[in-house]
Amino acid sequence: MQFDTTSFRARYRASIKPGYNAWLHGGFVLLFGALCIGFLLSRVAAPSPWEWLTVPLALIFYNWGEYKIHKNLGHVKHGFSKLFYQRHTGDHHSFFAYGQMNYETPRDWRVIFFPAWLIAVYATINLTLFWVLSQWNSNVAALFCATLLLGYLAYETMHASEHLPEQHPLLKMPGLRRMRRLHELHHARELMHNFNFNIVFPLWDWLYGTLYWEAEGAESDQPMTRIQQHVDIQRSPDLLLAYLATPTRWHEWHHYPVSIKGPSGTLGAGSRFEYSSERASYLLWDVLEYLPGQRWTARARGNYGLQMRVTYECSPQGTGSRFTRSMEYRFDHLFGRLANRLFLHRRLQQDSADLLKHLGIVAEHVIPSAGTASMNGLQAGGTRVR
Repeated sequence: MQFDTTSFRARYRASIKPGYNAWLHGGFVLLFGALCIGFLLSRVAAPSPWEWLTVPLALIFYNWGEYKIHKNLGHVKHGFSKLFYQRHTGDHHSFFAYGQMNYETPRDWRVIFFPAWLIAVYATINLTLFWVLSQWNSNVAALFCATLLLGYLAYETMHASEHLPEQHPLLKMPGLRRMRRLHELHHARELMHNFNFNIVFPLWDWLYGTLYWEAEGAESDQPMTRIQQHVDIQRSPDLLLAYLATPTRWHEWHHYPVSIKGPSGTLGAGSRFEYSSERASYLLWDVLEYLPGQRWTARARGNYGLQMRVTYECSPQGTGSRFTRSMEYRFDHLFGRLANRLFLHRRLQQDSADLLKHLGIVAEHVIPSAGTASMNGLQAGGTRVR
């Protein structure tokens, strides 16, 4: 069921106090932060070249902190951070959804910006850290803490920019439109807990493999790798495919542990489920097609830009079925493409062969034969008549 963003927006706007001033909110954050940065930079005196290295290192550190806090506190509910979780996942992701990313009035900034008091808390922490580090080196201390404060202001500014209308002139600035697109993908409800956590620059999304890119109306230019194998199983195509199209039973025929979160039973087109295992880490699956006894197709997205399409086909073969498993995949991420060239393709080929071998053994034990299934159906039908 699709979330009703319009109704949530109406309720949220009605709850905003009449005295709220968006310009005062944003202006206070920027001015207070700028004054603190100015104070810290005034403490810098003739820094050496190695001391200037503090700035890029602090930017990398801030970017990492932005990623971790967003991912682990904004999208995972903990008792000590439940207010942040509610404000972020509960409010922000309900107010803005994929395809509904634009703020409409300045009062909508309330659900974009952090609370105004947070800049004061953050600045106090940084000024305390400056005092501690300055006992060792005042230039490094000032540059480090000023950069962390600059990161906070950059986050607020970039985040607000990523909720601008697509045709806004500011989005012509280099890189800003791409960051807006990454953030829009993050706001897709099926992606938000797993991809695109960086707001200012996607460094740690790239390094951790959680960077997900999907151009509007365009296909990736990376070619798909294809693996296709088959096995003959003494069960009817209808029963066999119904079993294979039930992801909550995949653990029965996978030769390694898998975990499935999603609906039980045979899944048809439009269904969605989550998969995790020691082999593929995390995959988000969408079922594209189910033709009973013939074909089941699903698409998956995973870390390191993994895009996968799996097709299960069954055709009559003697008294049973020939099952053909076709898997097409690609990595949009450099690390994924490199791993695929070095070892992953060979491992996936072997895994696919092992899967089908194991399936051939398991299926004939857990799937009833056509005759047994028919007899059970007649018995069940007879019971219903009586």
